[in-house]
Formats: sequence, C-alpha cells, structure tokens
Amino acid sequence: MSELLHVGRISRAHGLKGQVHVDLTTDRTERLDQGSRLLAGDRWIEVEHAARHGQTWLVRFVGVNDRDAAEALVRRSLQAEPIDDPDAFWVHDMVGAEVVEVSGVARGRCVAIHANPAHDMLELDSGALVPVTFVHAVADGVITIDPPEGLFDLD
Repeated sequence: MSELLHVGRISRAHGLKGQVHVDLTTDRTERLDQGSRLLAGDRWIEVEHAARHGQTWLVRFVGVNDRDAAEALVRRSLQAEPIDDPDAFWVHDMVGAEVVEVSGVARGRCVAIHANPAHDMLELDSGALVPVTFVHAVADGVITIDPPEGLFDLD
C-alpha cells in the first residue's frame, strides 16, 4: 500500500440519518465521489453520497445509518491513497526534493509549499520563493524549474 495522505476531517454529525460534515484539506473533490474509500482512524469507510454544504461537505458513508454511528466518526482525520495523475505536481513529492534549474544550477531543497492567491509558492531552504508556474518537472526527488532571469537576484 502507498503512503496515505491526509485529505480531510470529519467535523460533526448532521441530522439523525448518519450524515456528517467533512472539511476537505485538498482541492481534489473527487476524494468524495461515490465509492471512494477513506481511512477514518483505523477504519476504512466508503462514500455513499456527498454534496457541498456551505464551506464543508455533507457526506453519507456506507453503513453509517444513524446519529450514533455518525457521532462515532466525529473528529476523525480522513486519509486516502495518492491519486495517480501524471500531469499533477503533488506537495508530498515536492517537499524535501532538490530544486534544480533546467540549466543544471542547483538552488537548494524545497522545505514547504505556501498557498498564494496568484500561484502557490515553493519555499527553498535558502528562503527563496519560487512560483509553481516555473516548475517544469517533478521526478525522483528532484524538482526541475525554468525560472525567468533575475528570479534569484538579491538587491
């Protein structure tokens, strides 16, 4: 089994028929598609139905049919296997990876990814920030970037 990723949290029960509120920590909403499997604590659960409900998701899981069963899931972290998407760059693959320009110039190690309204930013161990738009490839622990001239120049 692949390393599991944190994808959300069950925040509270809703109603009497087993529904719960789920706060996703991912933008991949297919995590809540019907039939998706999530690990809640030490128990695998399957999504029966999910719909947006304000800022959260209202979700029914297979076999969770009443308020007591829903309450038993509250405050549980939700984990899932990585999604196989060859066109996507994943945070778990980028943090800790070496950052190298397409020209071969090493720029350090990625220590974090920061959400930013324009574009997410890679934070390097040097403190430099690199917009993800300049990421060319991520493979085998190396992030290849194609930055514009002057991105790393300090005044």
